[in-house]
Amino acid sequence: MRMMRIVWERLSLYLPVILMGVLALGTYWLVRSTPLQAAPILEAPARHEPDYFMRKFSVKTFDRGGRLTNEVTGANARHFPDTDTLEIDSALIRSFNEEGKLTIATADHALTNADATDVQLIGNARVVRDPTLNPAGQLQPKMEFRGEFLHIVKDAQTIKSHKPVYLVRGNERFSADSLDYNHVDRVIQLQGRVKGTLIPQVAK
Repeated sequence: MRMMRIVWERLSLYLPVILMGVLALGTYWLVRSTPLQAAPILEAPARHEPDYFMRKFSVKTFDRGGRLTNEVTGANARHFPDTDTLEIDSALIRSFNEEGKLTIATADHALTNADATDVQLIGNARVVRDPTLNPAGQLQPKMEFRGEFLHIVKDAQTIKSHKPVYLVRGNERFSADSLDYNHVDRVIQLQGRVKGTLIPQVAK
């Protein structure tokens, strides 16, 4: 009994060390056995590359009542998902306002958003608007815009260009280095070298 007591006393001295060693080994085993958490996969930034192409196409947009609002046709088109834009070769765009008045836009190339409400015309750009009535009920003549670049924003009803333009309004002719036209306010701002031919109205 005396011998066993001596052995137990000596073991009790080393028991904390032994327990710490067992815990350390257990922790090490758990770390080695636990699967590593997969590192989060970072999505690569979208590149400006087309995700689909169209040839000799026609795309139409309708409102909720089924009324045609836009029709876009072209020889070729490329869609870019990073900007959700469409590049069009030999573009022809027909757009109708709420009164059903037609605006026709053509160009060698066009860059448009998904619903063709923001359009940039590049190369031989031309926009023709049907005659309209102003708020006073007076008939406004047909308008035509020409240039190497025209930017149309349908919702704001604006046509802008930072390049030389040629404007036809009925029998009147204008040319300028830049254009800012607001159809809502009926205001045309021509800047730079502005030239114009005005036809006087004959009083009735």
